[in-house]
Amino acid sequence: MDTDTSAASDHAAAFDIAVTYAGSADAGPIDGRLLVLVAPDDGTLEEPRFRTKPGVSAIQLFGLDVDGLRPGDLARVAQGGATGYPLARLAELPPGDYVVQAVLHRYETFHLASGHVVKLPMDRGEGQQWNRAPGNLYCVPRKVRLDPRASSRLDLVLTEVIPPVDLPRDTRFVRHVRVESALLSRFWGRPMHLGAHVLVPDGFDDHPEARYPLVLMQGHFPSDFGGFREEPPDDDAPPVRSVRFGVDAYNRVEEGEAHDTFRWWTAADTPRVLIVEIQHPTPYYDDSYAVDSECMGPYGEAIHTELLPEIERRFRAIGEGWARFLYGGSTGGWSALATQVFYPDHWNGAWCACPDPVDFRAYCLVNLYDDANAHVTAGPFRAVERPGKRDGLGHVDATMADLSRYEAALGSRGRSGEQLDAWQAVYSPRGDDGYPRPIWDKETGVIDHEVAASWRENYDLRHILERDWATLGPKLRGKLHVYVGTMDNFYLDGAVRLLERFLASTTDPPYEGEVDYGCGCEHCWNGDHDNPIHISRLRYHRQFLPRIVARLAASAPEGADLTSWRY
Repeated sequence: MDTDTSAASDHAAAFDIAVTYAGSADAGPIDGRLLVLVAPDDGTLEEPRFRTKPGVSAIQLFGLDVDGLRPGDLARVAQGGATGYPLARLAELPPGDYVVQAVLHRYETFHLASGHVVKLPMDRGEGQQWNRAPGNLYCVPRKVRLDPRASSRLDLVLTEVIPPVDLPRDTRFVRHVRVESALLSRFWGRPMHLGAHVLVPDGFDDHPEARYPLVLMQGHFPSDFGGFREEPPDDDAPPVRSVRFGVDAYNRVEEGEAHDTFRWWTAADTPRVLIVEIQHPTPYYDDSYAVDSECMGPYGEAIHTELLPEIERRFRAIGEGWARFLYGGSTGGWSALATQVFYPDHWNGAWCACPDPVDFRAYCLVNLYDDANAHVTAGPFRAVERPGKRDGLGHVDATMADLSRYEAALGSRGRSGEQLDAWQAVYSPRGDDGYPRPIWDKETGVIDHEVAASWRENYDLRHILERDWATLGPKLRGKLHVYVGTMDNFYLDGAVRLLERFLASTTDPPYEGEVDYGCGCEHCWNGDHDNPIHISRLRYHRQFLPRIVARLAASAPEGADLTSWRY
């Protein structure tokens, strides 16, 4: 039978795309988001599921929710009321030759401790990537001639299943930890886990008496410890050009830098510390932002009371606040700063590169408190589209409306797994339906200022610092270090400037940290004035560890262990 999974269109479509999946009669039912991807037949070999993105070069995407879909049921794009991007409706697609593919992103039902029941994609080891998530169904791409003006239907059958990911294995230097979180399991109503990749120092197994400082690098979901490679670069590997940086054979550059990090790590004069990257994906995003959240759960508490104590016990960390440090970039830049602010006694310094918005008066280019609309800047006689992404020369690739509508096509109710929905899931109060309350309407851009007020009191880091400086200031002296490029691709430099304006005004006590800008530099700039971004972004460990050790030596309490780990 045909299954219309959302409200039907106002009029019958002349052309439709219908999708079902192969399986036995008793298979299913499946809940999830069906995504139909339509790319120009331009000779590109990459599958459409790996080509989706917002902006000027976007391929066409249609998305619709499916509930209880079984083999033989049809989910239909035109008649099912699918959300489209960049074209809103299938009927708007120009006649032409295309490559078409469908993917079914599977949802799981969560019975939350709050009593709400929600359907969300559980991470399955891939870091919340719908086009790579194990168990998702998809069809082999098909080259077809489409003419939406003709009365016909294209049938697609989901015959393929994405296989499980391979888990990383322990090596001499990289060890792996996975713990079940009682706090998160209680919140989500099912077993939930946290993970970590721990880079142990040279000689770790030969010096059981040593106790080590711990450095936490925050970032997006790491499949394994990144930027570290024992083997020299593979000069026989096919060269891969970085379009973003305009660098040929960038894969070899990355491997070379990773091997240089290994050589530095094992050098005689490198301080012996633990560097940890953690895995904390949520059903909304590849990263929890390491804070407690009404919609995502107590990730901050779980990391600090369940995961980190286990890491410190297992790998002989000193386990005191003066010997713990943070750094990270982008998502990790915000998380590092937030972790230092929310747990000021637990950490002794945060080095935060290109952080996500740290002041919601500059939420990219949106002032969430004063602006009425996120998509446009409006005057008395006209409105101008608000930019959302640019390159280093200022050329705009996507508007805020692009970003919103792209995510709306990928998932309803904040389930796209993309950036705007991630922030919303972390910061928003829960709605009556159990999902995060939208900060703005993705179609119109109208901002909900009641939601924005909640964001300000709980997650606007500049506001929290200014509000609570009398108590936070004495605990944060010398601990805050923030870096951003003045041509950040996502306009994150504006919020850093507002943060600096406050920090520079503090006198009781002064903050005694650092805010630095890379003139003309794009996203990922991390305070390195000597190298281009395509190099410096690969040197976080080498760049920040010397600063961390200097801070440690200058601030360690009397009698602290400054020698057992300096073999």
